Amino acid sequence: MPGPGRPRKPEREFAVADLLGVGFLAAFFPPALVDRVLLEAGRVEQRSRLLPSKLVVYYVLAMALYAAEGYRELFRLLTEGLRALDPSLVVTVPQKSAFSKARERVGSVPLRRLFEEIAVPLAEAGTVGAWYRSWRLMSVDGSTLEVPDTPENEAAFGRPGVSRGERSAYPRVRWVALGEVGTRAIVGLNVGAYSEAEVMLAKPLLARLEPGMLCICDRAYLGFDAWQQARERGAELLWRVKHNTVFRVEERLPDGSFLSQLYASPVDRRKGLPGVRVRVIEYALDDPGRPQAAESYRLATTILDPSLAPAEELAALYAKRWDVEISIKEVKISQGRPQLVLRSRKPDGVIQELYGFACVHYAIRWLLHQAALGANVDPDRLSFTGGLRALRRKLSRPEGFSPQELGQADR
Repeated sequence: MPGPGRPRKPEREFAVADLLGVGFLAAFFPPALVDRVLLEAGRVEQRSRLLPSKLVVYYVLAMALYAAEGYRELFRLLTEGLRALDPSLVVTVPQKSAFSKARERVGSVPLRRLFEEIAVPLAEAGTVGAWYRSWRLMSVDGSTLEVPDTPENEAAFGRPGVSRGERSAYPRVRWVALGEVGTRAIVGLNVGAYSEAEVMLAKPLLARLEPGMLCICDRAYLGFDAWQQARERGAELLWRVKHNTVFRVEERLPDGSFLSQLYASPVDRRKGLPGVRVRVIEYALDDPGRPQAAESYRLATTILDPSLAPAEELAALYAKRWDVEISIKEVKISQGRPQLVLRSRKPDGVIQELYGFACVHYAIRWLLHQAALGANVDPDRLSFTGGLRALRRKLSRPEGFSPQELGQADR
């Protein structure tokens, strides 16, 4: 009860934006940057709303941290930290439909632009495991995710077929990631229908390669057009070759590899038309613990001089491509959960949600990379799940981070 003559303390409405303004998400994804991507996408609201566009962007990021929580429970979870500081705060929890409408109003473009702005390779000269000689290691791989069974999602993404003419329980979205080997940071993402081939979805990502990079890919991506596109970017390539691809030995090199030609088609090879010069490395795995492994592997590379990259070293290096698969697993299982089904019932919401996952994954990988640099260890040795849990704790405890601790200039 207020004392005599003392005015009653006014109730203050609290929005998640107040919490996020002092939390890690607003520090890593500065409000000025969020404002800019919203403006560029034409998604700034024209009138005052309970869930303004900037708040919705941060809320989508929070959804990627707490994938198992419902809309309203997530809202309450985010407010717990600030309530601990000031119990008098009054929280107005919007209805679930308000969150859905707000997300639909904002759309996927701002989240995609936000990811493209922040997701750059992390490795520095001292980053352990991220380099082969002078090359920054990169890799591409893809996966799928189940999405809610709605007519809109099925029309946009399709679903896999199953035996006996039945259909799978959920539609699936296919996505391909460009990852930095060593740091396991995802720095490129493309999303499409389940029926789209990974190699086609990978083409915009291959266009992001640069000189000084060495891109490792499995045999699903080796094709003349994709190879040429990646090669024209100035990056070096190390891709596995399909078993039925024919390579004629033009010159045997001292390390056992040989020079050959990659052709646009078997017809071009038979006609003797010009191809692209490649170096082919053949090797076998001798591992009693892996009796199911293929008897032999073949790799094609743009590094034609064996003195710059001996065949034995490249054969050992190829296994590093698994890093991007681990990154994909972190998104699907660690951030999400086993048998994850995305929550968005419309295609644009699915894409928005997936880019939110990618943004948060990158933020966690940034944290782990900074810790690895300080300890001079390989980022692979640090637990992604541990980093995720730490970020969840920080998000619900606003006193744990100040925006001044982490600025855009620090990354």
